[in-house]
Order: sequence, then C-alpha cells, then structure tokens
Amino acid sequence: MSRPRPLPLDPIQEAHRQWVGHGWGAVADGMAAVTSLVRAQQIVMARVDEALRPTGLTFSRYELLQLLNFSTTGALPMAVASARLQVHPTSVTNSVDRLEAAGLVNRVPHPNDRRATLIEITDAGRSLVAEATEYLNERVFARPELPPDRLRTLLQLLAEFRHTAGDFDTGEEPARWNEP
Repeated sequence: MSRPRPLPLDPIQEAHRQWVGHGWGAVADGMAAVTSLVRAQQIVMARVDEALRPTGLTFSRYELLQLLNFSTTGALPMAVASARLQVHPTSVTNSVDRLEAAGLVNRVPHPNDRRATLIEITDAGRSLVAEATEYLNERVFARPELPPDRLRTLLQLLAEFRHTAGDFDTGEEPARWNEP
C-alpha cells in the first residue's frame, strides 16, 4: 500500500495550539480528540478500501457478508443484521440489494414469521468473504500501526468511550483489554 508523504508537523496538534491561543480553553482538548478520531478513521478506511478493491466489496457489504458467514445457519433476519451491525435498516436493505444482484446473498422468507425476511449467504458470498478476509488480514488487521500493549490500551479507551456514550450497556464497566 502506498502511503502519502508525511507532513512535517502534526496538523491537529497545531490546530489545538491555535484553539487554546484563541481562548477555547477546556474544549480544545475535546476538539483535538474528535478531530484525531475522525482523521484516524479516514486513515483506516482508506487502507480498508484499498485492501477490498480487488473484491469489489465495500466495508459495509463485507461486514454484512461476514456476519452472515459467522451465523450458525448462514442466514439472519434483516432486523437482526441491522441491530448487530449498528446501522439503520435502510442501509442493510441497500447492501442486500447490491449483494443479491451480485449473487452473494439471497432473500428468503422467514420460516416462522411471515413479516420477516431472512438474508442468506450464498456459496459465492462465502467464497468472496473468505478472499476479502485474507486481504484485510494481510494488509490491514495484521498491521495496526501500534505495538500489542498500546493497541490493547487503545481498545480499552475506545470501549470506555463507547460505553460512556451509550453504545452498549452490559450493566458493568467495559471488560479490560489487557489480554493478548
């Protein structure tokens, strides 16, 4: 993967300096944190997009295929897929439309609920998601850009942030990410 030439300074740190200098005080740290998270997400998604390019999948379609691939029967109700992927049902519908047109999933009637539709992964979908996983593992997931102890610290911090933001509630504090 090609990487852009690094900047000679950290633009977010420089922006933080400016925000503090303009009297933003305590909110400058929050602004820098949000800006850093957004920039990190852009970097990661660029790597993911590049790794998935040979498969023709987007990351959202990859996630849906992998969710179905990991399910016991290879099929899930659309509403369950939406909840597990934490996306609006319309997003799942759009992904299913494209995956179905490509022969990677089928819509099938739910055997016990006439109102529900199941999304079922096809053999072609299983094959493609396996190929995509190899690309992602090799080019993205195996290279997180942090040593293992720092990666676990990042995972812990992000879990705490998501928990505090109401992303999940297990009734307890998030589990520690200190195990390899």
